[in-house]
Amino acid sequence: MYKETLRPAWVEINLGAIRHNVRSIKKLVDGRAEMVCLVKADAYGHGIAPVMRVMKEEGYNMFAVATLPEAVELRKLGYAAEDVWVLGLCGPDLADAVVEYDLLSSVDSYEYAKALSDAAEKQGKKARGIIALDTGMARIGYRPDENYIEEIKMMDELPAFEYIGCFSHMCNADTPDKWYMDIQKANVDKFLKSFEENGIEMKMKSFANSASVQDHPELYYTHVRPGIILYGMYSDQEVNKDSIDLIPAMSWKANLMKVKTIKAGDCVGYGCAFTAEKDTKIATINVGYADGLPRLWGQKGYALINGVKAPFAGNVCMDQSMIDVTDVPDVKAGDEVILIGSDGKNRIRVEDIAQATGRLHHEIFCAAKLRMPRIYKDEMSD
Repeated sequence: MYKETLRPAWVEINLGAIRHNVRSIKKLVDGRAEMVCLVKADAYGHGIAPVMRVMKEEGYNMFAVATLPEAVELRKLGYAAEDVWVLGLCGPDLADAVVEYDLLSSVDSYEYAKALSDAAEKQGKKARGIIALDTGMARIGYRPDENYIEEIKMMDELPAFEYIGCFSHMCNADTPDKWYMDIQKANVDKFLKSFEENGIEMKMKSFANSASVQDHPELYYTHVRPGIILYGMYSDQEVNKDSIDLIPAMSWKANLMKVKTIKAGDCVGYGCAFTAEKDTKIATINVGYADGLPRLWGQKGYALINGVKAPFAGNVCMDQSMIDVTDVPDVKAGDEVILIGSDGKNRIRVEDIAQATGRLHHEIFCAAKLRMPRIYKDEMSD
């Protein structure tokens, strides 16, 4: 494989699994809400161009990213007719670019809305925005105690700007104790009631993230925003996994580059974190923490080699890692190693690595794009 990728380590992306997940989410929410597909962070490390192709084939035409450069990339890839929403605030200085690329923009101030309107007038266009509401995340958006009604009414007077709806983000919908989600839901409804009482029409109302999509249809409103579940990962181990069938789309693989035998008492890796208690076979792979494999996984984790769970030996290095292959039959350089994924009998999940190392599985996913070449297949579409 590495003659193709020029590196003896790679990430496999199964686009058929993504297709399956998209259909599973659609089945869950169909008829109750529209779907905004999150493709930020290079589609959570899966590659935005191939992922977008799958989602377009599945009939979706509204996508969300985190930053302006991500949105511009989508336009340059040829997605001209689709709604592309920049979730993060861009600011008045970037209003010209937002309008130039016909993007939906998150808005939480009259100042920014006016900058969008002014830019749109200059370009002979109409700018569109989605009003951000802070219901408890304390990140962006109008807070319930602010004079947001006056500002939004002022936006109505702008000649070249219109808001199409509002959104907020649920921050603990994936935990067993829903007390804070209940507070956020109450704040959402307070905002919506206030808009209605003041004659402000919000055609689009979006509050449900991945966890909410799985467990809380009361948060669907008009548009849901699935993210991590598109790629086959449950947002948290506490959610109801029976509500939706997901297939992980990403696997990490490598080839063994060196197999050697060390003696009892010999150390392995930085800090001598592993000391051999007996003659031990140690294999090296060219994957390290610069590729997204957490350093601490070396002391707690394992890989799959020739159908055997082989433990890591010592800390993961920046560019390489060592594995104890003493119990792997017929092991040799060139054998395939599964770091994330399944060999048909055993499976290593991103969640396993995240939980063992105190990381978030989103972090590991997104790090995959740093240096690991990606190989695409489409084995599970129907």
